[in-house]
Amino acid sequence: QVGPNHCWLRVASDSRALLDNMAGTGAGYDLSVTTFSPDGRVFQVEYAGKAVENGGTALAICCKDGVIFAVEKILLSKMLVPGTTKRIFPVSRNSGMAMAGLLADSRQIAARARSEAHQYTSSYDEEIPPGILADRLGLFVHAYTLYWSIRPFGCAALLGCVDKETKEPSLFSIEPQGMVYKYKGTASGKGKQAAKTEIEKLFATGGDDLTCEKALVQVARILHKVHDEKDRDFELEASWICPQSKYEFAAVPADVLSAAEAAAKAMIEAEDQDD
Repeated sequence: QVGPNHCWLRVASDSRALLDNMAGTGAGYDLSVTTFSPDGRVFQVEYAGKAVENGGTALAICCKDGVIFAVEKILLSKMLVPGTTKRIFPVSRNSGMAMAGLLADSRQIAARARSEAHQYTSSYDEEIPPGILADRLGLFVHAYTLYWSIRPFGCAALLGCVDKETKEPSLFSIEPQGMVYKYKGTASGKGKQAAKTEIEKLFATGGDDLTCEKALVQVARILHKVHDEKDRDFELEASWICPQSKYEFAAVPADVLSAAEAAAKAMIEAEDQDD
């Protein structure tokens, strides 16, 4: 004969096993961004990170004389006009950002960055300091992880700025959870880890003296090297803030970019032959 206490213990044990299983798979705990799993995870924010990883690779490098941005823009159709679906956006005259993840979400972050920069200039009659702009964007992104009625942004931003007076470059990464990190060089998106490794090698072999003009070939090489052969072809999009652009955000001229791509492909072929 089974007593009532035994039944309750069995129900409690089964409930605990179910909860542990749900915690491991995210079932039940991923319906709202306001719900923590028993092991302290917020699955909706993690899923936003997965959306970033599914997008093309974006990278940015802080050089001696400025900041350079580059993006692997996957071509969804052969009929697309070159230059469409841009993933590198201007923020102000001296700042811009490269985006990885969902493009529609990326546009909202870029619009917010422009709004913050314009509001600061209107209030204080000077350019917004890069650190303040990055922190404000981080707070904006983090706010979308706090309420059940909205979802996190499925994109990550690489914000680069060059000080108008000192010409000092700076680079920040804003993650989907609202975290802000300052880097010398970093990457985001599908080929994030491989690209970061290549950037670290670049800095280990004299990267401190790297100019944007020299870095252009290197970023083209990195993006071609980390491109997944299983994916469709991609268009290389690049912008910079450096002496060549008079320290203002500008797209890299098409002829300069084409020459850099050709040089990058030649470098990759030489590396393959050496191997």
